[in-house]
Formats: sequence, structure tokens, C-alpha cells
Amino acid sequence: MSKSNRLFDLMQTLRRHNGPVPGTELAREAGVSLRTIYRDIATLQAMGADIEGEPGFGYILKPGFLLPPLMFSQQELQALTLGAQWVGRQTDDDLAFAAQNAIAKIGSVLPSELRHLLTDNAFHVGRNSPETPAVDLRIVRRAMREQFKLQLAYRDPKGNETLRIIWPIMLGFIDSKRFVAGWCEFREGFRTFRADRIERVELIEERYPGRRRDLAKRWRALADEERKMDLNKSPES
Repeated sequence: MSKSNRLFDLMQTLRRHNGPVPGTELAREAGVSLRTIYRDIATLQAMGADIEGEPGFGYILKPGFLLPPLMFSQQELQALTLGAQWVGRQTDDDLAFAAQNAIAKIGSVLPSELRHLLTDNAFHVGRNSPETPAVDLRIVRRAMREQFKLQLAYRDPKGNETLRIIWPIMLGFIDSKRFVAGWCEFREGFRTFRADRIERVELIEERYPGRRRDLAKRWRALADEERKMDLNKSPES
């Protein structure tokens, strides 16, 4: 649970009680340590909550305090809705559903005068081409999240199929193309695989070494270096 959600739940717990609530009870309900409760109480007090009490006595919330509403500028809301629309139309069903949920959550806490911006059709994102291959991105995302290896049946530009075991580190979305970047055990190096050439994908529940984000940084650094070398090449070379 995020800290913001925990603070909100703590406020709700204090509101439910008419008298002082022991810190141990607050910790039990929140499923956190007593020390965390002490820190959260101090945070709420710094934000303006009129909470009286002290360790060993209990805490009581005086009426009249509300957590500040979530505020965005008009451009920030447009950026969020555009991003959600892109995710909904260019990725897969699970991410599209998550994007819709995120926008709904934002709308539920926005002031009424800004809520209409979430449905303002100022932008349009085209839907993913039906020719894009039906590689299940959920499998790839799970493999990246849990650092599991993937086995790919991959077709090279000549049409030859090879089996590759990779350590997936990143998904790429460029125009209508989809890419999976990772460390290829067969090539012993970083490779980028076009999704339209992946015939089959299988999750191997075996964790690859290191941290995914560290591998992604290495891959980005190598890609940047190769790009600089290409730019520095003379036309005659």
C-alpha cells in the first residue's frame, strides 16, 4: 500500500472513533508497525490535521480537516488522457483496462469543474493495426516483472526459425511495430526481437541473474553508443 493510501485510511480510522484511539489499535488495523503509525500521525499533523494525543494515550481527530484534493493543470490532464488513450489502443486488453481504471480513479477525486477534461476529445490515437502479431504481451510483462526467462521461436529475415532463450528487459512500441529487448543466451549479448517474427513464446519460470533495470541501463547505453557511431560515420564509409 502506498503512503498516500495509508494516510487516507488512517484518517478514516480516526473518524470512525469518538474517543482516543491507541496507537497499537491503529497499527493493527493498518497492518503496519507502531513506529510507522507515529510517523504517519506526525505527517498528517504537519499537513494541518488537528490530531491530539501522544504515545501511550491515544489519538483523536478533531473535525474539519480534509486531505487536499488531487490537482492537475489542464495540460497535465490532457497528457494523462492522451497517454491512457494510447495505451488503450496500442497495447493489450489488460493494460487498456488498467489505463481506464487509472483515469476513473483520477476523475473520482478531481474537482467537478475539471472533471470534463477527462472526456474532452481533443486528441485522437489510432487503433493498433490488426496485422500486428498476436504475441501475448502479458506473458512478456510477467517475465520482465518477475525476471523470468522466455523461450522464443523466432523467425529471422530469411524465414528460418530458431529457438532463443532470452532475459526480457524491455518492451518497445515504435510506430506500428512491437519489439522485445533482452539478453540472448544463444548470441551471448543484447538483442532486439521484432514481435511480428516471434512465432511462439513460452515462459520459463527460472529467474535470470542481476536486476532487470540494471540490464536495461546497460542495453540503453550500448544502443546510444551504437547510434553515436552511426552518426559519426562518413558518407564514404
